[in-house]
Amino acid sequence: MNQKTKNNKGKIWLLPVVVCLLAIAGITWYYMFSSLSKEGDTVYVCIDDDDNIDSVFTKVKAIANAHGSSGFQTLARHSSYPDNIRTGRYEVGTGDGALKLFRKMKNGMQTPLNLTIPSVRTMDRLAAVLGEKLMIDSTEIANALMDETVCEKYGYDTLTIACMFIPNTYDVYWNTTLDNFLERMKKECDTFWNKDRRQKASAMGFSQEQVITLASIVDEESNDDGEKPMIAGMYYNRLKMDMPLQADPTVKFATKDFAAKRIYEKMLRVDSPYNTYRNTGLPPGPIRIPTVAGIDAVLNYTKHDYLYMCAKEDFSGTHNFARTYAEHLVNAAKYSDALNKRGIR
Repeated sequence: MNQKTKNNKGKIWLLPVVVCLLAIAGITWYYMFSSLSKEGDTVYVCIDDDDNIDSVFTKVKAIANAHGSSGFQTLARHSSYPDNIRTGRYEVGTGDGALKLFRKMKNGMQTPLNLTIPSVRTMDRLAAVLGEKLMIDSTEIANALMDETVCEKYGYDTLTIACMFIPNTYDVYWNTTLDNFLERMKKECDTFWNKDRRQKASAMGFSQEQVITLASIVDEESNDDGEKPMIAGMYYNRLKMDMPLQADPTVKFATKDFAAKRIYEKMLRVDSPYNTYRNTGLPPGPIRIPTVAGIDAVLNYTKHDYLYMCAKEDFSGTHNFARTYAEHLVNAAKYSDALNKRGIR
């Protein structure tokens, strides 16, 4: 057999090997490296502390195409992952394959989420929102915020704990513990109260909690950030004169009738420390988590001599201000007539 014949035979044997290698490479790429996301968009897999390998497979299957899901299961079954499942929120990018997701989940390389603290009225509602965003159960959060011992740990009580939550957006890990989350909120709150804000509160004769409490009332009174310093100034004038705030939002909070369009005499008689028609000074705590705009409106309140305000009769959401009670009665009559014409009870 000459050399040429030997070379040809070698090439003939080499061709199937190359074809097999290419097939293996293609199959490997298809199952392990090609895009796994079923929708073609970035999606997330959230693994709880009670998940087992079967429930993990179910969650991956829900967001993955068939070959990606198969690839992930193959990798997981042939590793120590089933005995070392790590909680977390794992991102599946548009081009991520099964191998990349497996490495993330095996090594706990989760992606933080942008958590916005909502400006809500009650701690129950806050707990519900957080429970939807984090691995922490909403009941666990609610119970902690109603526990005096927990609140005291951070320098508050159950009536003022809302002051610790500044409604900004934070990067947090989905599987953060309740203790770590509350510690983070306390740290963010301390950072928010920088030297400038602390000095302004001190100049008003207010504690941070009192600023937050007044801001919560101001926020309830108006959605117009430009008007909020005016409202804050009016209430501040009342506080300095030891006049009742007579803030309708505090009555709604006391009666828990947040949908009320009008405040009636029987509502003003409710026996509650939050009823600022019956009590002078600020209520014992905020009636909602105020916005940052509301807080800064109090700290930068407009200095004027108004003592009264009433919603404008054009339903713009802004107010008519008055210096005397007689002027206020005129404004109140305009608004009452407007309500009657619209049939608002």
